[in-house]
Amino acid sequence: MNSKLKIPFKAPLNSLDSPNQTYGCRANNPDICANCYLDGVCAFVTKDSICKKPSKAWKKQYEKLAEEAKHEAD
Repeated sequence: MNSKLKIPFKAPLNSLDSPNQTYGCRANNPDICANCYLDGVCAFVTKDSICKKPSKAWKKQYEKLAEEAKHEAD
C-alpha cells in the first residue's frame, strides 16, 4: 500500500476531490474497505490515484471541507 495515498478523512480538499471521488484513499481503515484494491475503483491501484467509490459519509464531509475552504479564502 502506498502510504502517500492514505489521506486523512478530515484533511483539506485536493483539487481532484469531488463529492463522488477522492484523490487517494480517505477510508479510516483501507484494509477493510469493500473496494480496497478493486481494479479501476481503488486509489491504490488506479493509475490516476483516484478512489472512484468513497464511503457514503464522503459527500457530507466534502461539503463541509469545501465550506471551510471557502471561508478561509474570504
